[in-house]
Amino acid sequence: MLTKVPPMGWNSWDCWGAAVSEETVRKNAEFIAENLKDLGYEYVVVDIQWSEPTAVNHEYHPFTELCMDEYSRLIPAENRFPSSAGGKGFAPLAEYVHSLGLKFGIHIMRGIPRQAVHRNTALLGTDKTARQIAKTDSICHWNTDMYGVDPAKEGAREYYESIFRLYAEWGVDFIKCDDICRELPHEESELDLIKECIRGCGRDMVFSISPGPALLDRAKYYCETADMWRITDDFWDNWNSLYDMFERCEKWAPYCGKGGWPDADMLPVGAILQDYGPDGHTKFTVDEQKTMLTLWSIFRSPLMIGGDLSKCDETTLSLLSAKGIIGMNKLSRNAAQLSRSKHDGTELAIWTADCAEGGRYAAVFNIGENPVTVNIPIFALGIGGCKLILDLWAGKVVGLSDTVSADLAPHSCAAFLIGGAGEI
Repeated sequence: MLTKVPPMGWNSWDCWGAAVSEETVRKNAEFIAENLKDLGYEYVVVDIQWSEPTAVNHEYHPFTELCMDEYSRLIPAENRFPSSAGGKGFAPLAEYVHSLGLKFGIHIMRGIPRQAVHRNTALLGTDKTARQIAKTDSICHWNTDMYGVDPAKEGAREYYESIFRLYAEWGVDFIKCDDICRELPHEESELDLIKECIRGCGRDMVFSISPGPALLDRAKYYCETADMWRITDDFWDNWNSLYDMFERCEKWAPYCGKGGWPDADMLPVGAILQDYGPDGHTKFTVDEQKTMLTLWSIFRSPLMIGGDLSKCDETTLSLLSAKGIIGMNKLSRNAAQLSRSKHDGTELAIWTADCAEGGRYAAVFNIGENPVTVNIPIFALGIGGCKLILDLWAGKVVGLSDTVSADLAPHSCAAFLIGGAGEI
């Protein structure tokens, strides 16, 4: 595991789908450097289809032409990433991101481009060709770009070593590998090979695998293989998806930090897309965004922003920069759902966790449809006596008490540090 805390940063998928441009990446990186870097946000990740010149939105173009070098390796489309011209690849963009004190990442699909297989192009480091290593009956069911690679074939290792050496030369710090996480066990040997080649490329790269849902019975394998793995399919800004995430997080909580990070997916906050919410903003209410950030943080999911930060408003920035919540993401240990109950039309979920610097976290979620007032004795949260209580969202000390209290609207939450440090 390369990261001692869950990775934090930004990913282009939620807003731009397959069509992100270099200008957009630079603008979002600049916002992070100016406003969020000191809180721990550091990864700037270019998501899928960066090698496709004709991408325009979230839709994939079946069997489209991709930009590729002579060794069957995908390269950035110059019309979308002009600094890649002349064979430079992502090196200039990565260098710019690094100059801001941040780290650079890219999305890849497992396998080898179908166009390379159809043309039987060369592979670097071997006399074998693309067609000779392809596993043509191993395909992605939602994207037509790639065939799987057969690790048993001579030349397969050389191909994967060549692409990760190329990414290392570009200065890549984060790899999101898609069409692999939920494909176990039938694609496990290819994932093993990918892991070995990433770890042997000469540069540290966080290894993230998608899409979910990950298989709970293979949790130990994910912990041994990746730095983060998706526990859900694409997560979007609707309440039902967030409601369902409580059960997913409850199941995966025992594996957080035990070799890597179960990933609840990107945060659809702030400016998303014109057809996703009013005025191009998330359909989540402010209370629902707080609930999402609180659950992700006490559970210790990676925090990867999905919104357009170049259009970030004060409300969104205040949510993303809540120091107490970000601190909980870094310091929470042994998180678990303490209880979940329905009564008289209300539904409450209570999570607790140890704080690595002392004290105990407690998060209370009203996931029902009626307002509710809660008064919870702290002994019920695993702490006795009368303790100093900090309200993590308010950013202030509540005082000494033996009870945590909150008035919760539907879909809202409260988060506390009990018996910890005296300020946030």
